[in-house]
Amino acid sequence: MATVYLGLGSNKAPDYHISWALKALTKHFGDVACSPIYRSVAVGFDGDDFLNAVTCIQTDREVGEIKELMTVLEDQCGRDRSQPKFSDRVLDIDILLYDDKVGTFDGLSLPRDEITQYAHVLKPLADLAPTLCHPGTHQTYQMLWDTFTGDRAIYEHTLVSERPLP
Repeated sequence: MATVYLGLGSNKAPDYHISWALKALTKHFGDVACSPIYRSVAVGFDGDDFLNAVTCIQTDREVGEIKELMTVLEDQCGRDRSQPKFSDRVLDIDILLYDDKVGTFDGLSLPRDEITQYAHVLKPLADLAPTLCHPGTHQTYQMLWDTFTGDRAIYEHTLVSERPLP
């Protein structure tokens, strides 16, 4: 079984879509560990604030299979793939880490560069797995967070779903 960390993000009905994603991940993978949820400003465009979290799953699926399932889940929430990279999202699920793989797997570069670039990815990962080492830098995620020099403006958020989950 592989240990996989996934980044979740949404800025359109984000409470609902993050809750929905957590339920869907549990349906597909069983127990899902989740970091605290954080609110942060949109990066790269003017838009509503995002909610972000990092989850951890155990799976026997390969990177490509997980990537394909995450695309299906995003599409089930109404993700519009015709929009620019930096734009509003109903749901974004990114594979951040797959065990300690380093390189390109099924077209996906691992570990994801965003881990060390953005507080809304690094902080939840450091919360969830503080003593785990980044396979590229060999520093723990807590050490990476402690020395992070980028914008740290993220705020813990409690989910409030406005609609019943399916």
